[in-house]
Parts: sequence; structure tokens; C-alpha cells
Amino acid sequence: MLEKLEKFQTLLLALVITAGIIIAAQIITHAISKDVITVTGSYSQNVTSDNGRLEFAITTRKATKLEAYNTLNKQRPIVIDYLKKQGFASDEIEVKAFTSYNTYKLAPNGMSTNEVAYFNATQHFSVKSKDVNKIKQTSTDISSLLSKGIDINVYETAYFYSGLSEMKVKLLEEATKDAQQRATAMLKATNNKAGKIQSVKMGVFQITPVDSTNVSDMGINDTTTIEKKITSVANVTFTIR
Repeated sequence: MLEKLEKFQTLLLALVITAGIIIAAQIITHAISKDVITVTGSYSQNVTSDNGRLEFAITTRKATKLEAYNTLNKQRPIVIDYLKKQGFASDEIEVKAFTSYNTYKLAPNGMSTNEVAYFNATQHFSVKSKDVNKIKQTSTDISSLLSKGIDINVYETAYFYSGLSEMKVKLLEEATKDAQQRATAMLKATNNKAGKIQSVKMGVFQITPVDSTNVSDMGINDTTTIEKKITSVANVTFTIR
């Protein structure tokens, strides 16, 4: 009986040791697979917009739709002549949709009636040019048309950089280099080094005014300024050696 008990204990001990070896091996394997470091790198570059867009509209309010339409027909050539004098070519000027709506008279109780009080008409324009400074200057000067009896509404001017697609490749490369430098600095104190890249995840691009510090998880695409700062972010995972 004692001999059987000793054999059982020996077998149990062997099983415990084997299980311990398996668990230890799994822990070691898991530790090795996690022997990496993930670092976020970034890189920024300033650019100057190389094309711009100015959008505006002229409006009028008349007793009849025909009067409103005729008024805009007279004002349209004045506007186009003004733009050409600013240096814009005909193919840079787009005369867009003509729109109109009615304003109805109000009853004594304040409720709207079916009787038209006057007609509102609007003519939209869009001007595009590679001369961004000319676009900017015109956007501030075009209100001078008010002195000629033209009711004008200027919308937000937009500026763009056409080389953005090509630049994104370079920015991502530089952001990855920055991540590697940061990983090296972080590991220096532990006498380790950053090894091969295991993965690279590109973050969103931030296109902001040059002096802006704003960031967004969804990315920013500023079109209000001529001078812009484009920032790329890369999350890079390195092996540790």
C-alpha cells in the first residue's frame, strides 16, 4: 500500500513539473512576442497655397420677377468687367445659377398671405485663380461694387495646395523616421535599441494655419489661409534588440 502511494506521489510530482514547464514556456513565448515598442512620430512642413477660389453673389429685390431679372441682367456685365479689370481671365470667371424666391405680405394678425410683397433674385459667381494674392485682394475690394448700387454678398474665400497628395508620402516617411529616433531615445536608458519595423499605422493629416496648434481625431483641412502647416502622424511598432 505504501509502495503504491509513493508511485502515485511520484507520478503527481512529474505531472506538476511538466505542467510548470509548459506554463513557463508559454510565458516566455508570450514575453518574447511582446518584446516590442510602439512610438508615435510626427513631421510638419509649411506650404504656400497655389490656387484659390472666391465665391460671391449679387442680389436684388423688386416688385415683380421680371424687374428683378432685368436688374441682375444689367448688373452682371458690370461685375464681370470689374473682375477682368482685377486681372482675371474669362475662363477663370464662372457665372453660376440664378435663383429667386417670393416674399409674401403679412396679414394684420402676423400670418403670411398668398399675396406677393416682392421678389428676391440672386446671381452666383465663382472665381478661380492660381494667383492667390489676387484672390485675396479681390475678396476685400469687391465690396466697392456697392457704390454702383450692386448689392453683393461675399462668401468665404478658399485657398488650396495642389501638391498635397505627393507631399503626404514624404511626410509619412519623415514621421516614421521621427518615431524611430524617439524609440531609440526611449530605449537608450535600458541599453536596448529599436530593431526592425513590425507595423506602421498612418494617422490623420492636420492642415492648419501656420501658427495653429489645433488637432483633431478626424483631421483638419484648413482652406481659410494662404500659408498652411501640414502635419503627418505615424504610429510605428519596432522590435527591441
